[in-house]
Amino acid sequence: MPLAHDTVFLFDVDDTLLDNDAVKADLKEKVLEKFGQEACDRFWAIYEEERKKHIYADFISTLERFRLEHMHDPQALQLSLWMMYYPFAERLHPDALAVVRHVSQWGLPVILTDGDGVFQPYKLKRAGLWDAFDGRVLGYIHKDKELDAVERAYPARRYVLVDDKLKVLNAVKGIWGDRVTTVFVKQGHYANDPKTLASEPAADIMADRIAELMMHDFSAIRAN
Repeated sequence: MPLAHDTVFLFDVDDTLLDNDAVKADLKEKVLEKFGQEACDRFWAIYEEERKKHIYADFISTLERFRLEHMHDPQALQLSLWMMYYPFAERLHPDALAVVRHVSQWGLPVILTDGDGVFQPYKLKRAGLWDAFDGRVLGYIHKDKELDAVERAYPARRYVLVDDKLKVLNAVKGIWGDRVTTVFVKQGHYANDPKTLASEPAADIMADRIAELMMHDFSAIRAN
């Protein structure tokens, strides 16, 4: 049975297409403004507890726990509304959507993201990413452990994985080998962690910004 696609481009979201660090900075500023430093510290402590428990960022659980601790403060509900109406589309990295269109010359773009099953797809929709990828969205808890599922959903001869996490890129490279071309986008705090940069092998392609991929010709990948 022939493969459905020659090449599939798999795009991470947080800090690859979307400036998630900036979103969190805005949220921190809002909590600090409305509740003060002590409550702000407590908010992020809850966030870390929920992240460790679920192995992904869980803003809904964090907001709910914070609200329970501020049950009689109407601003707790307002904070939740602020988060739900956050203008995620304004936090897309420059030319992120243009890059998606650019790589479409050589293959099928698909979102491959980690995260929860409620807020993450909501965020993708609000950011305009769900529509930009025509609903081609795959979401897991550990995407590097779900490569069989990725292949079943989008079977292809070759894959290109675009991500801000070297560990993820190298984990996938270790499984798919030469079938995958890894693209490291050096954006965000994970991408610029000195220990990771020193300990992990380099990706096949490196870009300081997602917009740099607009200048990259991926035709050689299809020729291999």
